[in-house]
Amino acid sequence: MKQKVYLLAFISSIFMWSCDSTKTKERSQVTAKDILGNPEYQAISYGGYRKTSRDFQPTIAELKEDMKILQALNIKVLRTYNVQLAQASNLLKAITELKAEDSTFEMYVMLGAWIDCKNAWTNQAPDHEAESEQNEGEIARAVALANEYPDIVKIIAVGNEAMVKWAASYYVQPRVILKWVNHLQNLKKEGKLPKDLWITSSDDFSSWGGGDKSYHVKDLEDLIKAVDYISMHTYAYHNSHYNPEFWQSPEEDKDLTNQEKIDTAMLRAKKFAMNQYNAVSDYMKSLGVNKPVHIGETGWATVSNGLYGPTGSRATDEYKEAAYYNHLREWTNEAGISCFYFEAFDEPWKDAHNSEGSENHFGLITVDGKAKFALWKEVDKGTFKGLKRNGNPITKTFNGNKDSLMIGVLTPPEKKEVSLTH
Repeated sequence: MKQKVYLLAFISSIFMWSCDSTKTKERSQVTAKDILGNPEYQAISYGGYRKTSRDFQPTIAELKEDMKILQALNIKVLRTYNVQLAQASNLLKAITELKAEDSTFEMYVMLGAWIDCKNAWTNQAPDHEAESEQNEGEIARAVALANEYPDIVKIIAVGNEAMVKWAASYYVQPRVILKWVNHLQNLKKEGKLPKDLWITSSDDFSSWGGGDKSYHVKDLEDLIKAVDYISMHTYAYHNSHYNPEFWQSPEEDKDLTNQEKIDTAMLRAKKFAMNQYNAVSDYMKSLGVNKPVHIGETGWATVSNGLYGPTGSRATDEYKEAAYYNHLREWTNEAGISCFYFEAFDEPWKDAHNSEGSENHFGLITVDGKAKFALWKEVDKGTFKGLKRNGNPITKTFNGNKDSLMIGVLTPPEKKEVSLTH
């Protein structure tokens, strides 16, 4: 009898091992094509920086801590921005360790390679007609990491907002991005990169032809044909200041309650993002191209003492961030669009000299582990049970008191009868 029991236990263990091995093998074969546009693979932008300077790189232990939090939220695809610093390579190490510790852990990466023009970030005038000598090394590092971690790196993005002309410190001409995209595509053909690795560039909607026609140049047309998909950015939040017509409360809303004015404004913000997405898609199709378009960045800040705060567009607070987050997830999940929401955690280095600067506060979770209003329901559900950040359990901002939160929630300005200049 004991022999039968032992035999059954042995067979059972073999079966379970076989199932686990099959799942692991299936995950290793997951491609960008499987991930992008699949609502089972929620995406987010991730940095993980916890200090006011990137001199303090997140440790592997801190990265693993964050990965467990994001896994609990069903996030399975991360976007990074450069491979100049240790963050991206350490993130890949952290994910590898987590996979070794837990066979069910699943996380993939859209690896960013930062691209600059010549003289960017120096005391010399940026030369937007030439590229930085640093770009070649950045691309080489991205290639090395993609080859070292083919089970994790599924996409390489060449540049971040590197073609849009308001990025005055560093933007390049589309031919530079095209050069490096073609280089990576050729490496795939030569078997020097995984054949299923997707190549893109992640840039503002206008840079992809969805706005000003001055961007409609031959090099952009060729770039659209060269990438595996388009990764576009859309920011209704920033446009609440720079192009506020959609944001301001129209005359017909004058009899609505303040709450209704805010809610309708957030629906207009959603429509704003959808219109920019459609503009990029329409331009692409006008070139006779039909390939996926996904959202590489969009988000909403929760603190601002500047252009978007109480004396500005009044767009900034946790209630509006939650509304925008929920609207964007609902739309993109239903439409089969990946949305790399910006961003997972607040990063105080982005405006280090102004703690209340909006760039520091785009996260869904604060530096010290407080879930913002968009994630309060996840706290209630126990999603973060047993998880910590910076030694703190994940709790709610405002101590979970919505009335306290709503005190700082302002209605958008009334639409002006005269034209605004910006």
